[in-house]
Amino acid sequence: MPWWGIMLIIIAVAIGLLAALYIVGNRLQKKQMAQKEAIREQATPVTMLVIDKKMLPMKDANLPKAVLESSPKRYHKVKLPIVKAKIGPQIMNLICDDGIYDMMPVKGEVKAMVSGIYITSVRNIRGKKAPEPAKKSLGAKMRAKQQAYQKQYEAELKAQSQSKEEKAAAKAKAKAEKERAKKIKV
Repeated sequence: MPWWGIMLIIIAVAIGLLAALYIVGNRLQKKQMAQKEAIREQATPVTMLVIDKKMLPMKDANLPKAVLESSPKRYHKVKLPIVKAKIGPQIMNLICDDGIYDMMPVKGEVKAMVSGIYITSVRNIRGKKAPEPAKKSLGAKMRAKQQAYQKQYEAELKAQSQSKEEKAAAKAKAKAEKERAKKIKV
């Protein structure tokens, strides 16, 4: 077999793999957006005093047993941003969103949106602000980059929905003009 035949086969396999990854990525992204919408719908505002925050594996974070049993085994060793907070008279361990983990102050009062044991957003911070580290770790840089990409993606979605609304308004206007023209001719 000539060398160009082997190269064509390799290129065809690579294109097939890229197409499969693209399709799987789109499905996972749609699933993630649906999950985020469900979390946002169920979120409730809570005032809490943040006692401590750490990056801990799920098995060491003292989370409820139901959470550990419902999560896949491969996630038990993955480090998560855990916030220990006092909500009313109760002290709880909560999982924090990666994008807001760096903003959470230690020993400060926070008004946050909480969905179950997941902190989705921070509204108001009282007390000490979290100090900015002189040199950011790789994890902090990745979280900041992820947050920037998420904001950009949400802005694009909002722009797309606005453009759809503008198209619908233009169609409705054109339809009204046609009907008005018909009425004038009659």
